[in-house]
Amino acid sequence: MSALVLFGGGGDLAMRMLLPSLYFLEYDRRLPDGLKIIAAARKDESRDAYVARVRDSVQSRADGHWDEEAFARLEARLDYVAVDATNAESLKPLKDRIGEITALTYFLAVSPSLYSSIVRGLKAAGLTGPGARIVLEKPVGRDLASFREIDEAVGHAFTEEQIFRIDHYLGKETVQNLIALRFGNTIFEPLWNNLTIDHVQITVGETVGVGDRWPYYDEYGALRDMLQNHMLQLLCLVAMEPPSNLDPDSVRNEKVKVLRSLRAVTPEDVGRVTVRGQYRAGEIDGKPVAAYEFERGQPSDTETFVAIRADIDNWRWAGVPFFMRTGKRLPEKRTEIVIQFKPIPHSIFENDAHSAADHGGAVQANRMIIELQPEEDISLTVMNKRPGLDQRMRLQPIQMSLSWGVGGKDAKPPRRRVAYERLLLDAMAGDSTLFVRRDEAEQAWKWVDEVSEAWAGAAFRPKEYTAGTWGPPEADLLLSRTGRAWNTRDA
Repeated sequence: MSALVLFGGGGDLAMRMLLPSLYFLEYDRRLPDGLKIIAAARKDESRDAYVARVRDSVQSRADGHWDEEAFARLEARLDYVAVDATNAESLKPLKDRIGEITALTYFLAVSPSLYSSIVRGLKAAGLTGPGARIVLEKPVGRDLASFREIDEAVGHAFTEEQIFRIDHYLGKETVQNLIALRFGNTIFEPLWNNLTIDHVQITVGETVGVGDRWPYYDEYGALRDMLQNHMLQLLCLVAMEPPSNLDPDSVRNEKVKVLRSLRAVTPEDVGRVTVRGQYRAGEIDGKPVAAYEFERGQPSDTETFVAIRADIDNWRWAGVPFFMRTGKRLPEKRTEIVIQFKPIPHSIFENDAHSAADHGGAVQANRMIIELQPEEDISLTVMNKRPGLDQRMRLQPIQMSLSWGVGGKDAKPPRRRVAYERLLLDAMAGDSTLFVRRDEAEQAWKWVDEVSEAWAGAAFRPKEYTAGTWGPPEADLLLSRTGRAWNTRDA
């Protein structure tokens, strides 16, 4: 038998993501035989009351895939125990529930500030050992120093092979498909370099504001909350060299090399390559929304938007800028990677006035878009002859889906998987390929700390932007001064 212990099992992350993921795995009969799921939290609550809350949360997210028998199987695995996880004495009820089970996976769905004390409590209670694994939710720390402090505390109870630092973006089907696309085909990898790629864009846009999460967010900001983990992980998967195989260390070795090659951001160039923003009052979907400082209750220098140009100083990517942007209260929820190829060196096609109006009077450069939200898809824009009997050959851009095949998006799988499904299975199986290694996290924090220190050294305060827009005007200038522009939906 094995057990999955969810610390913070009654919290937002558990109810919104982890337990629905476990339900879907049960629905597909993918959970290990004999697995026990033990939710641990401070709230004094009966198991029946907890299961009722789980049912409500899962059913509201089942998206047409609710099945009473599947939930009954999940319910049979569920248990609940009220504990103070930072106190070894308080952990005795949990130890009793675990019994003789040694194949344990602990998921810390709690504030990172509690990681060290929980791990110390587990070790003091005798609940760590060679058969145990621990999953740490991001962000681990708020800078390199605090990351190392937390990681050393965790390392006193668990070896590196037992520690799984999770980034749920890596569990998304499209992100994994990017690896298959690059390294499972001979078409793209020879073109995946500075000879044919002009630049790369990574966008993570959110329409939601900070709201009552401001105590956490005001400490971290967009730079630490999103760019340090999600966006740098996506950058690594785009930019890394082909690994020798898909063993966990082979993949992660290549990602570390990318992070080590990132050019440092200095106070001298911080105004040229970065943009900080903070949303003011505006409209989202036609509804008025408040400014960040109103939600917080007083003015703050925390950024809710960041855009940055990253340069990778190696042979493959020299001269190819990577533009990243993320923010709250943007016009749409969108997560995408844009691979913009260089234009053809010379056009042999004459465009008449009609075709020029259609696509700017020039053959469009090829573009690959890896879309993670709101839909998951990989598409490639190529030029094609427009059907007809015109004497002049007229071209038109067409977009081909590389994810769903000839059937288009109508041929997509019957259910969109939650990214945590894959990662929970991998953690319980001990497969760390899609998790972040210590040196990888250290390099990411090192680069982000350089950005943060450059902001401080240059007294670089956030620029205001109206909620419902794509950040401060300076974010557009970041690209336009190089003759480029952010991707738009109608591009």
